[in-house]
Amino acid sequence: MEMAMKKLKDLPPADRPREKLLKQGAAFLSDQELLAILLSKGTAKDDVFALSRKIIKIIDEKGAALTAQDIMAVDGIGMAKAAAICAAFEFVRRRVKPQGLKIKFPADVLPLIHHYADRKQEHFLCVSINGANEVMSVRVVSIGLINKTQVHPREVFADVLAERASAVIVAHNHPHGDLAPSREDIQVTRQLKDAAQTLGLTFLDHIIFNTTGYYSFAEQEEQ
Repeated sequence: MEMAMKKLKDLPPADRPREKLLKQGAAFLSDQELLAILLSKGTAKDDVFALSRKIIKIIDEKGAALTAQDIMAVDGIGMAKAAAICAAFEFVRRRVKPQGLKIKFPADVLPLIHHYADRKQEHFLCVSINGANEVMSVRVVSIGLINKTQVHPREVFADVLAERASAVIVAHNHPHGDLAPSREDIQVTRQLKDAAQTLGLTFLDHIIFNTTGYYSFAEQEEQ
């Protein structure tokens, strides 16, 4: 869960990101806490958590196209910090990649996208799959409001076609917690399924997820 409006100095020592990581492991930290460790401190205007929130928003919007200049657009972030963050992202991208993960069931992609579960806005994601049922890439297609995100088949499938993928899994988080698909979710699923068929792609699933579980359209159809 995000750190809301709490400041680092307001937290007990054991709950601060660095100490929490050493005690529990990196997997137990939120994105905001992990980035706070990379930043190490805030600015005169923003504490380290507020600064992290601003940078995470940019990262979500830019995705793989993120540059140091994008990060430097945040007030208080200089060249050294921006370079360190970009270097950390590239280092991990080269060694811990989703590519090659074998998908037996659509829900197998959840570990790749679960870190979006605690976001306060809906994030619509697309996972490209090759003919061997291996993950090729995971990308954010759009970011919406707290309970709604706009998505169009053109935006979802443009990169999928460019990658020459053969199948897709789409997913989005429900910030309000309820996993039940809305009328819009059902409509979007039908629209994307029809578009995928027209384009010669296999539409494997649309997954709705939150911090505690998930809803799979494909699994519901099988019941």
